[in-house]
Amino acid sequence: MIVRILSEGQWVVADDALPELNDLDSELETAVTNGDQQALTRVLTTLLERVRTIGEAVPDEVLAESDLILPDADASLDEVRALLADSPGGLVPD
Repeated sequence: MIVRILSEGQWVVADDALPELNDLDSELETAVTNGDQQALTRVLTTLLERVRTIGEAVPDEVLAESDLILPDADASLDEVRALLADSPGGLVPD
């Protein structure tokens, strides 16, 4: 699957990484529900770092449709809340 991190680029991530990313996504949703910006930033930073670590960067000159779109690490609660509203299964679907 191809994961886009807004303002950064895309990574190819193996499907077997989904359970780990889903766990982080659940923590992210909890932080948003609780209105906890500090927790959101911590979890989002971890989620993005995992994508960068386990994924393989897609070269900038390659045009590929993204399967998942994640906000950048500086995203606000409102920005992530809006993304979650458009993704009923969370940012990382099951």
